[in-house]
Amino acid sequence: MITIAVANQKGGVGKTTTAINIATALAATGWKTLLIDLDPQGNCSTGIGVSANDRERSTYDLLIDQASVADCMMATRIPGLDLVPATVDLSGAEVELVTIEDRTHRLRKVLNGDTGHDICLIDCPPSLGLLTLNALTAADSILVPLQCEFFALEGLSQLLQTVERVQERFNADLGILGIVLTMFDRRNRLTDQVADDVRSCLRDLVFEAVIPRNVRLSEAPSHGLPALIYDHACPGSQAYMKLARELIARLPERRIAA
Repeated sequence: MITIAVANQKGGVGKTTTAINIATALAATGWKTLLIDLDPQGNCSTGIGVSANDRERSTYDLLIDQASVADCMMATRIPGLDLVPATVDLSGAEVELVTIEDRTHRLRKVLNGDTGHDICLIDCPPSLGLLTLNALTAADSILVPLQCEFFALEGLSQLLQTVERVQERFNADLGILGIVLTMFDRRNRLTDQVADDVRSCLRDLVFEAVIPRNVRLSEAPSHGLPALIYDHACPGSQAYMKLARELIARLPERRIAA
């Protein structure tokens, strides 16, 4: 199974929206897809249409109790897409993990036992704590949503340093799948400047697809639907479909699930 962490320690950059819509696109193209909500806020679970009352087991059970993916996942309304939701219990997992010896490898151990999916996307919390560290240790690569604003560049530098440290200490195989520019507003000259700066520094790591500011992307989660289903023709959905095609082209050869 290919595992991708969708991460950026800065909040509000489109991590959850990106994780939901890329997972939906992958499932629609025939990949058996697993989406893991690793953010205690549980926005990924809500945005895919799973209410808090329906979440019997969660990523907390994966990390703390080492429950299997099969026991914790639930089917979504999207064919081929399964979800391991987050509950409020996850907010305490970070503290509990501190006293556990293998605290950085808990998620990796559980995912190694999952043979039912081709690909897994992990929606990380907006921090660089133990939850995100578990995701980066478990992942083959990291997908970085980057908001087109000045302060995002400083956050990106910190994230890249964290990736290097994870490579040195926990996961030598972790790579950067790519950086996707989000919340792009062509009316704002600073947006263009930030995008140009990122491309000049990171070149081919930056995806050609750019995710625009789009009202329909913001509306979709309130309906419990990915934007790709809520309004597949809106500019935001079209951008995510283009991004999905680019992302698939960068993935290693597909490993077919059992």
